[in-house]
Amino acid sequence: MKNIKFPTPHTILLLIAGLVALLTWFIPAGKFDALQYQKSSNSFTYSHLEEQKTLPATQESLAELGIKIPLEKFTNGDISKPISVPGTYTELPAQPQGVLAFFKSPIRGITQSSDIILFVLILGGVIGIMNFTGAFDAGIAWLAKKLKGKEYWLIFVVISLIAAGGTTFGLAEETIAFYPILIPIFLAARYDAIVALACVYIGSSIGTMCSTVNPFSVIIASDAAGINWTTGFAGRLLMLVCGIVICVIYILRYANKVQKDPTKSIIYDQKEMIENIFGSSTSDTHVLTGRLRIILTVFTLCFVVMIYGVSRLEWWFEEMTVVFLVGAILIGFLAKMKEENFVTTFIKGANDLLGVAFIIGIARGVSILMEQGLISDTILQNASEFTTGMPKGIFANVLLFIYSGLSFFIPSSSGMAVLTMPIMSPLADTVGIGREIIVNTYLYGMGLFSFINPTGLILASLAIVKVGYDRWLKFALPLVVILTIFTMISLTIQVYL
Repeated sequence: MKNIKFPTPHTILLLIAGLVALLTWFIPAGKFDALQYQKSSNSFTYSHLEEQKTLPATQESLAELGIKIPLEKFTNGDISKPISVPGTYTELPAQPQGVLAFFKSPIRGITQSSDIILFVLILGGVIGIMNFTGAFDAGIAWLAKKLKGKEYWLIFVVISLIAAGGTTFGLAEETIAFYPILIPIFLAARYDAIVALACVYIGSSIGTMCSTVNPFSVIIASDAAGINWTTGFAGRLLMLVCGIVICVIYILRYANKVQKDPTKSIIYDQKEMIENIFGSSTSDTHVLTGRLRIILTVFTLCFVVMIYGVSRLEWWFEEMTVVFLVGAILIGFLAKMKEENFVTTFIKGANDLLGVAFIIGIARGVSILMEQGLISDTILQNASEFTTGMPKGIFANVLLFIYSGLSFFIPSSSGMAVLTMPIMSPLADTVGIGREIIVNTYLYGMGLFSFINPTGLILASLAIVKVGYDRWLKFALPLVVILTIFTMISLTIQVYL
């Protein structure tokens, strides 16, 4: 048994894709009617199966469809994607996904994820250039000396800053850029790669789980539920603060054990391998010269510009990729690299993250199988029927777990919001609770499962850090249990207040 190794992230995702393909043979196919606002004609497009018709963009049209969402949520662009129309579920002929569809899914996933895949490859190229210049080694050596005896501040600051990004503008996929930079810093502080991974990934997860003003989750979900996003804001803010505190304490306890005794590390057997890849030297030979300081400044500004663009200018992966490509060229000039050497180093760096790029594509392929098999709406319909008539305290907590389960099939927060909120939010009226509770169960349910969701970002993150999924589960599952219990208590209190 000791010789049996846990599968790689790529194999795990392919096994999940096979399971999903198999489910399409047993779960009935079905679909809700959809409604989408057309800005150009100021009208609604109503889709029933293959048929479409145009409806006037009025509050009366929404009322006739049983949609309690203010018209302005559509007209001002808050809801731009098609939403599900409650009470319109139609069972359809089965669409089982066979062997050919299974093998096509990762290819189609890679095609549809080309923007984020290109971002990851360009990022790898930048990291390769930075490693060549020696700026990382010098900067890490300098930082290690400054933080000596106060390394715990690194954990608190990284989690807090990334959680702030998660709760405000949905910082998630962009965190992939932080791992190659932060891992050497945490290793220099005598922590392991799990601590670096946890600070970034858990920071992002707790931030998005307790979103306060995140337009891609809480705002679009509140709009689709027909309420103002500020409703329930205080409760989510309190959850965010408490969640960060719980996560910091949990990670600190583990980090302190590893710092005092490296053999306590969950990945101790990988210590030498990871340090050879990312480096952890704090030698005096790494001198932070003026030129290297400028290079580090340019590299840091890439992140500042990226975060500003995403949060303020509505940038997405195309613009973010351009920022790092320009950054790489500037760093190459500053380091006085020859053209051939620059290209070779850049390509080698991109190649180092090629495995991560494939993981992103395969994960998207899983979602494609579900879309083509038409089983997502069936699962949603059954979930809404299952919770109907429950006492409100039980209802809220059951819905929490339903959203966790749904997020395995629909890992996109905005996609989950527009698909489920028009169906689930009216259930709040029947059990006598505010619709903000439905929004909260959606946020918390997706957020809790995101810590370990193999169809989300965790496998891509683990591939960068060179840590197995089984090791991550061993580290993260106790924290997920603690947060789940805390969330259930919090939801119950909110329901009865």
